[in-house]
Amino acid sequence: MTCISDTEYAVSELFVDDFANQRYCVFDFEATGIIPETEHITQIGAVIVENGRIQESRSFNTLVKSPKPIPAAVEQHTGINNTALEHAPALQEVYDDFLAFTKDCILVTHAGYEFDLPLLSKECRLLDLPMITNKCLDTKALFSFLHPEIQDIIWTDYLIKHYKVNDRDLRRHDALADSILIGRIFLQIMDEFLERDLRNIAFEEKVIVKRFQVVPLA
Repeated sequence: MTCISDTEYAVSELFVDDFANQRYCVFDFEATGIIPETEHITQIGAVIVENGRIQESRSFNTLVKSPKPIPAAVEQHTGINNTALEHAPALQEVYDDFLAFTKDCILVTHAGYEFDLPLLSKECRLLDLPMITNKCLDTKALFSFLHPEIQDIIWTDYLIKHYKVNDRDLRRHDALADSILIGRIFLQIMDEFLERDLRNIAFEEKVIVKRFQVVPLA
């Protein structure tokens, strides 16, 4: 990822051969806020996608104790409150288990290049943990590759509407539920690649992606 401006970044040199036959780990973080440099992880959710299916029985889900309290607006937004984190494990207590869960997988996120990966990288620096090294795909970048003509910011709700993805059975802003939702979106994106007879993901030229805009929670 290369930052272009406050509103755009570029993704290039991203390649996945025979992508339909790879094993993926779709993951999501909840946090104390939306600025990676200043906030902390409060929940990790992840699920395996393999053979064109979300393997919901193969999931990872844990709360994470934060070194700073969750603001009231974020508690309301995510449903995770400070009381719930009182006896939660610290990140360094669960991180090895998360790495083991992702082993031999290509990672998948939504807005992960902008939020989840920078957030995790910062946490790893603070705690002297090894940063995850798996290749990572972002549904925003994949969609922008397929639809360069669309100039909107690609929010999750945009992709839900575009692909007519069912989210009524999921509790939004829960890391595991959002991982399942991102997995459903990812499967639709993979179908669109295959419909275009694209068997490999190949970002040979820069793919321009609109950054999400920070909206204060009130």
